[in-house]
Amino acid sequence: MIRRLRATLPTATKRGLARTMQAVLVVLIGYGVWVGEPKTVTNGAAALAITFAPAVIERNYRVPIDPFLAFWLTTAVFLHTLGSAGLYASVGWWDHITHATSASVVAAIGYVAVRAVDAHHDEIRLPRRFFVVFLVAFVLAFGVVWELFEFGLDVFAARTGISMPLAQHGLDDTVKDLVFNSIGALIVGVWGQAYLTGVGERVLDRLPPDD
Repeated sequence: MIRRLRATLPTATKRGLARTMQAVLVVLIGYGVWVGEPKTVTNGAAALAITFAPAVIERNYRVPIDPFLAFWLTTAVFLHTLGSAGLYASVGWWDHITHATSASVVAAIGYVAVRAVDAHHDEIRLPRRFFVVFLVAFVLAFGVVWELFEFGLDVFAARTGISMPLAQHGLDDTVKDLVFNSIGALIVGVWGQAYLTGVGERVLDRLPPDD
């Protein structure tokens, strides 16, 4: 599914959509500054910085980043920023979409890292089926740490009275977040490996030879 979507969108279209989302993020940051909404400014600035990560990696480490991967990352942070700007409160299912999308990005990063290690070290042999289990476990672990981070922000906000850019909304919401995180990981594990294997190989090419 991911490979088909990647092939359907021309490179120029993917880059154009990514640039459009970056421009909208800039507008959201400006709006947040104008109306005095620090949450919008914080989320928008963090998201905008993340969207430039693929270009920085390409320039500094000379690792070629597929335009679809950059588009994928930009989409995830863009959807989250729109949610923080008001859609989380007004659209009940928006949080589920952003968690599944963000989790798929986390799963993709985890897969590329482990695939590079697997191919780089002769003494390590990881069965293909293992990667699906690993991705779900990796994303769930990341999700638990994230929920603990949000809980910590809630405690800090309650004690200081300072509004935080992230917040929890009860145990039910936390469980749903973890469920949709798992869905995002499964999508990558089942349909994304064919595409991500090539990305992992390009990362491998940049690693020093194994002694």
